[in-house]
Amino acid sequence: MCNGRTPDKLTDSKCTPGNPQTMTALPNDAWTTPQPLDNAKTLPALLYTSAEVHAEEQRRVFARSWQCVAHVQQLAAVGDHVVAEVAGVPLVLVRGEDGELRALHNVCRHRAGPLASCDGRGARALHCQYHGWTYTLSGQLRSAPEMREAADFNISEIRLPQARLEVWRGLVFVAIEQPPPLAEVLEGMDERLGTIDFSAYAHHQRISYSIAANWKTYVDNFLEGYHLPHIHPGLNKLLDYRSYQTETATWHSLQSSPLDRTTNFYGSGEALYYFIFPNTMLNILPGRLQTNRVVPISADHCRVDFDFYYPPCEDSDELERRARDLAFSDEVQVEDIAICERVQRGLASGSYEAGRVSPKRERGVHHFHELIRRVWR
Repeated sequence: MCNGRTPDKLTDSKCTPGNPQTMTALPNDAWTTPQPLDNAKTLPALLYTSAEVHAEEQRRVFARSWQCVAHVQQLAAVGDHVVAEVAGVPLVLVRGEDGELRALHNVCRHRAGPLASCDGRGARALHCQYHGWTYTLSGQLRSAPEMREAADFNISEIRLPQARLEVWRGLVFVAIEQPPPLAEVLEGMDERLGTIDFSAYAHHQRISYSIAANWKTYVDNFLEGYHLPHIHPGLNKLLDYRSYQTETATWHSLQSSPLDRTTNFYGSGEALYYFIFPNTMLNILPGRLQTNRVVPISADHCRVDFDFYYPPCEDSDELERRARDLAFSDEVQVEDIAICERVQRGLASGSYEAGRVSPKRERGVHHFHELIRRVWR
């Protein structure tokens, strides 16, 4: 409710400054019309502030997309497992006794109890923490205590549901519903990356950041270098802003820049920043892969999981370089979080509806917004 009335469409969602935008119904489809880059506006502010939009995105966006949730090195041996959640569905990724990798629903078929609460190694079975039902590593119910008196109860007929799972260059992707084929989503990336083999990298650590902003606010910020000179003085020295480029494909985009050798501890080469719709980033620098997964929590809150991967190495100079990489990454994230949270407050203020996109510097943002429009049509 704004100014005593409920807006019936996004372009009618006027609010006085300082009053957050809310809505009681999903917007009409006028804003979903494709917009050419040279004349495009950003997504309406209501898409970043509405609890109803947030809830609907779980079905329209996240349940129907591939999510990068792990690396094969975390699931190398039988019983190794990783827990995740996609579109509200708890999952446990586990290496079975047959060597197969599965993404099982982490929800007991008895009364929805949890099977695994954290990542682990070498499990022999999946054991419900609520009532003790036990499943094999392939998801088949093996035992159910004190159920002998239940009529027509057949253990062999009960299995955990599975999500879709595919592995690409060592990265494990899962999907709840039927997404586009992963090969289609990643089309062209293999050719650009060449011989870089992420499957040989080892998982170093995960760092998670809690951000008081909509998940799309964070994605928008990632998808452009326009803000580099203003927000990231250190990163701006590392990259060549004048040579910064953005390329787009159907389901992903790439920002790239040569590394400035005079201020660079990563080595020669270039920085590659891939975005895979809707919420996965691959930040690739010489000898380092960093994956980001932006997890929506609420309309005005998200979490970003940073996973760092490096080739196996014991060299002291290389280990020092990796420590500098972690510290530098944290510096950049603190800067990004601060501006994203301020932007979120501006989006919720009622002062802003939509702005113009820079064709030169915000091609990636426009590409992302067009995909959002597409899933709502």
